This record gives sequence, structure tokens and C-alpha cells, in this order.
Amino acid sequence: MNMQRSGRVACAALMVLTMSFAGCLGGGSSSGGGETIPDWDKDMAYIDNPVSHSDARFFDVAAPFANQTWGNASWAVFGNEEGGNCCEHYLAATKEGWILNFGGEYPTWSEDRGHTWQEYLPSVFSQIGCREPKPTVPGQEGLGEGSIVQATNGDLISMGWFPYPSSSGADQFYAFFYDAEDKEWSWCFNRTPEPFYDRSWQVEVVGPINGGIYGNGDWASLVISNFWHQVANFGGQISTDGLNYDYFDFPDRDANLDLIEVDLTAEALGPEWDFTKPHKEMRSFPVPSGGLYFPNYFLDGTDAFVDTSLNWWAATSLNGSSLPTQYCAIDSSTALHCFGALGSGTGIMHHISWDGGETWDWQEYNLSGTASELEEWEWHSSGVHDLLVVNIRYQSAEGPDVDIAWHVRDYSESLEPDMKTYLGQGDLDSTSGAGNDIRFDFASMGILPDGGSFIAYMDSTDPDPLFGVELLLPVEYGPHIPEM
Repeated sequence: MNMQRSGRVACAALMVLTMSFAGCLGGGSSSGGGETIPDWDKDMAYIDNPVSHSDARFFDVAAPFANQTWGNASWAVFGNEEGGNCCEHYLAATKEGWILNFGGEYPTWSEDRGHTWQEYLPSVFSQIGCREPKPTVPGQEGLGEGSIVQATNGDLISMGWFPYPSSSGADQFYAFFYDAEDKEWSWCFNRTPEPFYDRSWQVEVVGPINGGIYGNGDWASLVISNFWHQVANFGGQISTDGLNYDYFDFPDRDANLDLIEVDLTAEALGPEWDFTKPHKEMRSFPVPSGGLYFPNYFLDGTDAFVDTSLNWWAATSLNGSSLPTQYCAIDSSTALHCFGALGSGTGIMHHISWDGGETWDWQEYNLSGTASELEEWEWHSSGVHDLLVVNIRYQSAEGPDVDIAWHVRDYSESLEPDMKTYLGQGDLDSTSGAGNDIRFDFASMGILPDGGSFIAYMDSTDPDPLFGVELLLPVEYGPHIPEM
């Protein structure tokens, strides 16, 4: 069904009057302190008219690592009407240009940069291939949350968790699957006997899969509970059809498995590899040659690997080394990106390798002196556009949480960011986790095929987390609207 946004903050009138002045501080003007502001918005244009969005807002653009504001740019802003809930959004993009959100009860998506939204309702769509279809319990709507990611063949693999939606008190697990070839959604109910599941993290195991008791398929979909991942070494759920999931045991962190070397290189990758990255908390990434890689999985720092037969191994890269952090992914440029926290606790480090982990370059994002601690962070990259976007939500030294995003354009030439964007007003103090009055549970973001990013944030203009969709992009990325 289509959902037209009713609007929450009416700033469209302001846009009509001031749109042409977005970025007006650029052009080599002075900041007032004697420092020259670079021509940061040169050769940039709007890919979409902010006036056409019911809620478009100006976000400040600034120097990457200095206290200097350069100007502002308009972003379209959305809330939990477009798929979130009280505490988070689960965002992802597709190679076709969809913005996906599974922050709430069912998957929602927009195929037109947020102008219109659709929602997947199990009561309307098919349950073909499901071993036990079951609708949600009437009166318990709004309790669910889930995860979603695009597989390399274009399918969408997704799951939803409904906590205690029935009189039995059992959690309910719903698989949602979009077949890219047939262009059809389907869903399936899968009960889990554990008393508490929590939001999932989800990733593709690159195939073809010959999974034995788990079945065969173009890929496997692996899901793990956030709660299980944090408190115990329980296994996950795995499926080779996107609908029917079975338990999938994880090895103990001190297990002594046979060790293999895994080739993390690729000569060339298609644009679909810009959309396979799971949320960083999955702590694994698909491997182009097949399988799934878990950096730093074992207690001694050794990596783990799931092969195309769904067997577990201890693993290293081809030079016998473990990867530098738990949070890694490969994009269509063939670059291997890894991120990890700095020892100070107020920054993160970006590592990049062009040879499958043999050698590395790096860039620090250090907020020492500005942040008292990091709250949440995430990143995505687009090999097609040679673009990396890094998002951090941090507790400022003054008190409120601040949401920022760095753009690194042409990362193959330099890892230094080009600019920093302040998302929202940065005037609200929130904490993740149940029981907190103001919750922002995790960072989430994506990058569209046109090079525009979309990023979750939170400020005092809404009681729940929001997300913004970038509108001002480099002209070289592609079509843009005429100058206004």
C-alpha cells in the first residue's frame, strides 16, 4: 500500500524563499575569524527539489576536523511514519535505488527518494513456500522490529521479531523475502523457543550454497539476535530460501578449528557489491569468492569463515594475518574497509586495503576534546562513486548528543574527508537500551546508487529518531535539477 507523508515540520515555505542560498557561505568567503572558507559546494547541485518534500531541513556543513562552519545544505527528513519505531531506524539501500527501512513492524521502502512510501503487509502478500504461515495477533501491532539487506543477486532478505505477541508469551520470528526476478514479496512465520530474541542483524553468505541439511541456493541468509550476540554464544538462524530458517550453531570463541587462508581479493566487482554490507553489528561480511568472513571472531584474535557448504573454519587472509577490526566490508571498488574504535574511546579508525588485507592505509576520526564518549557509529561506501560516508553520534563535552557525517570523496586517492555535516540540531541527550526515557539505540545509514546518503539521527524536534536523505550532490554523480 502507498503511504503519503503528512508532514511534521513545515519548513517548505522557508525553502521557497531561501533555496537558492543553500551553501551561500561558500565561494571563498571569510568566516569572520580571518579564515577563508573553501568553495565547498562548487560543482554541486540538487538532485531533487527540497520544496517537493514535506519536511526538508538545512543541515550545517563544516570543516572536517576544525571548528569552522562553511554553509548549509538541504536534506529531506523522515520519521517513524516511514518505518521506524520509538528508538531506531534500520536503513538500507538497493542497487535499484530503493530506500529500505525495517525499524518498525514490517519492511517499508521508497522507490523515489522518499516522496512516496510502501509498506509490506503480510495479510496482503503471499505465504508461498512457508512451512507455517501465521498472521500477527490483532491488537499487538507496532511491537515488531527487524533487519533487511540486499543479496548480490538482487533479492531482499529480511526478518522481523515480535516480542511476546501472543498469550503463550513466545517470541515470534517472521521472515520476509523479496524475489528480485519475480518481483514478488512473500513471508513466513518461524517460531523460536528461546524466551527473548531481540532485533536481528542479517547478512548474506555468498553462494552458490551446497548446505547439506540446510539446503541449497544462490545464497544463504544468516540472522543473529542482538541479545544473543551480546550476552552469550548462542547460534543464529540460517535459510537458503529466505523464508524457512533453521538453527545454525556458532563455534565457541575458544574453539580449536582447522585453519585456512581465505582470498579476500577480487579483480572486478559489480555495483551490487555496494549494497551487500550488513549493519556493522553483524560483525561479518560477504566474500566475493563465496562464503562469509568474521574478523577477530576467536578469543586469540583469529578470524572465522563460513564456506559455501556452511562449514565453519578458523581463518586468516592470504598472508596469514587476521583483519585489524571486527567491522569490515568489501565494496564494488574491491576495497576492503575496516573500522574500529580508537584507544581513547572518542574516535574511530578507518583501515583500507586494496590487496585483500595484505597491506593497509588508515585515517583517524578523532573527537578528543569535543566528545566525552561515542554513542553510536556506522559507515557505508560506494565503489561506483569512490565515496565513503562515516556517521558518528557522540556525547559532546557540553552535554547533548551530536550527530555528524563525514564525506570522503575519491577515497581511492586520499582517505582525508572533504567535509563534515551536522545532522539535526544536536540538542538532545539520549541513551540506547530498554528503560531509558529518550532512546537512540543504534546508528543506521545507506548510500543510494545516485551517491546520496541517508542517515538516522535524533534531536528535540521529534520524540523519536529521524533520518535525513541527502539532496545536494556533486554534478558528476549524474542528473540534477536545473539551477533554481
